[in-house]
Amino acid sequence: MKALKPSMKENKRYFLLRGKNLKDNVEKAILEFTGKLGMSKTGLSWIKDNIISINRESVDSVRASLVIYPERIEVLKVSGTLKGLKK
Repeated sequence: MKALKPSMKENKRYFLLRGKNLKDNVEKAILEFTGKLGMSKTGLSWIKDNIISINRESVDSVRASLVIYPERIEVLKVSGTLKGLKK
């Protein structure tokens, strides 16, 4: 199978989060706000306990879902690279 061209790959954004029980709460918040189809479009993946990567087009919907969720989840920083989060 041929590798994808760089223009065909999905662009990711990385979120640095703070809160309690992040793994469960983040997934529940996105699922409640956007539904199953929106959850699949986000391409959510966990990098570390407090860092997630999502698709660039769904940054606004993910931020909105984290804001309206009853449990407190703070987005400390959003970056296009992991190195940018550490600064």
